[in-house]
Amino acid sequence: MSAHQQIVEHIVLLSVKPDADSTKVETMINEVNGLISLNFTLHLSVGKILRSTSTSPNFSHIIHCRYRSTDDLQAYNQHPEHLSVLKNTQPLLDDFIVVDFLSDGSRDSLKPGSAMRVTLLKLKEDLVEHEKGKLVEELKGQFKRTEEISVGESLPNEMSKGYSIGVIVVYPDLEAIDSDAELRKSKVQDFIESEMVVDYVVPLPSAAEH
Repeated sequence: MSAHQQIVEHIVLLSVKPDADSTKVETMINEVNGLISLNFTLHLSVGKILRSTSTSPNFSHIIHCRYRSTDDLQAYNQHPEHLSVLKNTQPLLDDFIVVDFLSDGSRDSLKPGSAMRVTLLKLKEDLVEHEKGKLVEELKGQFKRTEEISVGESLPNEMSKGYSIGVIVVYPDLEAIDSDAELRKSKVQDFIESEMVVDYVVPLPSAAEH
């Protein structure tokens, strides 16, 4: 049964070097998947980005995690196993972005085979705080054929590179994304400086992404 309480969504976009050894990339994915064993991680998935509609750097992989609280996220970030994976991963990357945000979304793990559209928004600098809150509420009503939507303002983080709103929309499959997932921006476009949009399918347990 879904439990809808405030959670922390943790999104990492990775740009793996084009000439990175495929065996090392597979090892990276396996090591990240192994972090689900840390008992404060509610959900973790990692794999290839299927589509990107941003004009930003060409990110190739995504990591998505959920935590009960910012304390659990901090414990994850500082855990020796996580730090070890970071050390092994960094030489394979050209770039990365990390965005964490609070949401009233589900605490459940996402079903394997579910499709996600992740949208990161960079807002105009002159936007005041109360306008950000109105924007988040407007975004929550943007989608129809979804299984789940999670929206929130990003937590302070130098690695977010200015992206201050995160949106995760979960669909049964990619076909449902194609029919519904275009952000209706008529009411929010004036607030947005730029956006990054990626599509991803949660891997099946037996299907390693590499």
